[in-house]
Amino acid sequence: MTKLLAQTDIDRISLEILRGSKSLDVFPTPVDRIVEYAELLVKTDVDISQIHPTYLDRANDFLRNALSKVRGLFLFKSRVIYLDLSQGFNRRNFVKLHETAHGVLPWQRKTHDIIGDNDLTLSPDQNDEFEAEANYFASITLFQHDRFIEEVSKLNLSIDAAIHLAKHFGASIHAALRRYIDSSKSKCALLILENLNKERNPFCTLRNYLASKNFNKNFGEILFPHKLEFSWPFVQDYCNGRKFKKDGQLILETENGSVQFTYQFFNNSYNAFVFLYPVGEVKKSKTTFILQGV
Repeated sequence: MTKLLAQTDIDRISLEILRGSKSLDVFPTPVDRIVEYAELLVKTDVDISQIHPTYLDRANDFLRNALSKVRGLFLFKSRVIYLDLSQGFNRRNFVKLHETAHGVLPWQRKTHDIIGDNDLTLSPDQNDEFEAEANYFASITLFQHDRFIEEVSKLNLSIDAAIHLAKHFGASIHAALRRYIDSSKSKCALLILENLNKERNPFCTLRNYLASKNFNKNFGEILFPHKLEFSWPFVQDYCNGRKFKKDGQLILETENGSVQFTYQFFNNSYNAFVFLYPVGEVKKSKTTFILQGV
């Protein structure tokens, strides 16, 4: 994420709330306790993904567009949060904290009467300062600042470790994987795949590519095409309906020449994730993961 002007203040406010709500070092992160401490209310008797079509018919084009995509809604005056309850539980945790940010960051409180957030504003790649601040607050609060980094340092280098951390903190696997790459001192990278097309010439598209600082330092940025053809081994895994793969191998051209990488593949039915690290980059731990129901 781009360095925020208010990052130090957001860090301080988040830490104060975690401590004040007695949520620091409690796992999974007790999001509802944090929201209550911030004197906000989450309304679970209204699902904004189920707004009646007749209401949308009466709405103007702008409102109809917004309501059809909104994941979270915050009413500043009443300090009430509404959610799209069709989202997974852990995804809702992040949205709750994003909306909480709008209510607790002092410089955001008087900006709007009501604000709705969709997949774009909730994206970690969001560049708008207002929404990027809320995303940053949600992420550091959910992952409890340096507590996530401490946990990463105890675990081996694997996609299993990131999935374990998602459960540990009560986050989505997608969010935990991104945070894992950002926090890791190892040489590792992540591809996020989507839009699988299994027709005559199978392919998928690259939603995002992330790399750790050490990965970029050693190999530079690797340019992957947006459209990934069936010749890529992990696209074959995706097309074949594979859920896990831990021992994939591929050779990539980097700024330092050809490098052989191990890749680990995971498909959570929403996106597919490809975790990369160079052969020989090993970081072991004594923790054994038994992943069920991911």
